[in-house]
Amino acid sequence: MTQEQCTHRNNVQSSEKPQVYKVGIYGWRKRCLYFFVLLLMILILINLALTIWILKVMNFTIDGMGNLRITEKGLKVEGDSEFLKPLYAKEIQSKPGRPLFLQSSRNVTVNIVNSNNQILTQLVTGSSGFKARGKMFEVKSTSGKLLFSADEQEVVVGAERLRVMGAEGAVFSKSVETPHVRAEPFKELRLESPTRSLLMEAPKGIQILAEAGDIQTICRNELRLESKDGEISLDARRIRLMRLPEGKASTSSSSSGTRQTVYEVCVCPNGRLFLSQAGTESTCQISNSVCL
Repeated sequence: MTQEQCTHRNNVQSSEKPQVYKVGIYGWRKRCLYFFVLLLMILILINLALTIWILKVMNFTIDGMGNLRITEKGLKVEGDSEFLKPLYAKEIQSKPGRPLFLQSSRNVTVNIVNSNNQILTQLVTGSSGFKARGKMFEVKSTSGKLLFSADEQEVVVGAERLRVMGAEGAVFSKSVETPHVRAEPFKELRLESPTRSLLMEAPKGIQILAEAGDIQTICRNELRLESKDGEISLDARRIRLMRLPEGKASTSSSSSGTRQTVYEVCVCPNGRLFLSQAGTESTCQISNSVCL
């Protein structure tokens, strides 16, 4: 190899120096990246602060949220609670010694349904009143004694006394079965049927007793006392038969003189009573013109 060739080769190798390339983000890209990282950190801090604030305001704890506590027996709510949709629960009870209030702006409805979602028992309380629907309704005392019961067949009042405070009393469209009907002390008892008949029946007798007052029976047409197998007894110191008709004696048998003030009670064959002027003997046959 000549000297010129070696010199040229050395010059070529000296001119081919290695080039260094810088790897990374520089300039405006670097500044944008730092800006987005800083903005993300700010959002994370704001989100963390808001989360802590919500937990503080809503009172989130391990046991529950706010007035709602999660216990082994279920949910426990302290204070007033508002339910915007139906509530399904097995049991609802208040704290020991505290009352339970159910309040609604329209009505409160309690439904008991079966497996087919058919209503068996319903309880509705609203502005129009109190309604209950079911096969049977019972009211019992604290000792378990039946006070009131109602079903499709009968209505039973188990209390010792049934008191009706209305001015018009009690109105029954059909029959009433009871062993005792009594008015309050110093009050009058009145049995009335304004447009129909009043019938009292008892297989072993009917007793009407007024210990400190009078018994008055008033009718428009006829008052009939009938005993099929026994007798009718009127036991009193004085018995008054008011407005009985007076029999007129024939002119041949009538005596002139002062008017008689003593009469005898006569009975016609049809059972009708009338008065006849008393004489030394019976005058019923003479004055029996009433029986005709």
